[in-house]
Parts: sequence; structure tokens; C-alpha cells
Amino acid sequence: MSNQEPAKPSRKRRWLSIAAELLVFAALFLGVRAYTGRHVAKGLAPALEGLTPQGQILSLAQMRGEPVLVHFWASWCSVCKLEQGSIDSIAKGRDAQVLTVASGSGDAAKVAAYMKSEGLSFPTLVDEDGTLAEAFGVKSFPTTLVVGPDGTVRFSEVGYTTRPGMLARLWWAGR
Repeated sequence: MSNQEPAKPSRKRRWLSIAAELLVFAALFLGVRAYTGRHVAKGLAPALEGLTPQGQILSLAQMRGEPVLVHFWASWCSVCKLEQGSIDSIAKGRDAQVLTVASGSGDAAKVAAYMKSEGLSFPTLVDEDGTLAEAFGVKSFPTTLVVGPDGTVRFSEVGYTTRPGMLARLWWAGR
């Protein structure tokens, strides 16, 4: 038996190993992201029109001419709850036009009660049976899209998105 310690890898070899691990992580991350968003609408945004919890008709077509943040969420979704403050602050701050869709969260009364209990005031369409989400290819919640001034889907994200990330995408879509 030898009393010698095993040779330490060179500094260059350690950095190459870290770089390789980061590349594998990035590839996995991007692969999962592409997989989860594979069904989300691309190109010209589908028609999006419905009733708010207050019974008003609201549509994406009314908002054409500026970028619009379209956010699909559900009251039972824990990740959606983490994002709702960011969505509400963008809508309240008038940083951009916002249209959200409450899917599978009950009827208008249930959605209104949930929004009131959470202190939310962003424009919301009630999608009790999920048909609006289906038209946009939304399979997971939350799903956030940025629709450009011309009505085309410029960006989509499945899962949590930060407020700065949303604002950056909105800014880029308006260029």
C-alpha cells in the first residue's frame, strides 16, 4: 500500500469539467423548456375573447397595436400564485397591456372570489372548461405569451417567469 495521495487534477482540467457540466445542464434545461412549450401557439395568435368575472366582453383583438402579455393561470396552481404579484404589478403599473385567462378555476363567481381574496385586479377571462387554453395549446400552468403589436406570438414561456423577464420580452416585442 502506498502512502502517496492521488494526483490532483490540473486547474485546466477542473475548469473543463465544470464547463462540460454547465453545458449538459444548459442542454437539459433548454430541452425540457422546448418540450413543455411544444404545443403553445406560434405565429398569428388565435382569437381570444370571453367574459370577465364581472360579465364584460374582453378580447385580445381590442388590444392590437401594442405588445400584450397573455397569461394563462389557474387558482389551484401553486406556481401561478408565485407569479400573480408580478402580473398584477405589470397591469397596475401600466407597463404593458395584460390579458389573463383563468382556466379550470371555476365559474365567474369563483374566479371573482379568488381574485378578491388574493387582491388581484388584472384583466381576466373566465375559461371554466379550458377551451381558451386549448386554442392556445396550453397544457401546463402557468403559461405566459407575449403577443406583438401585429398579433403574432413573439415569446412563450411555460412555468415561472420573473417580472424583469416579462418586461424584457414585452419591450423586445414592441421594437
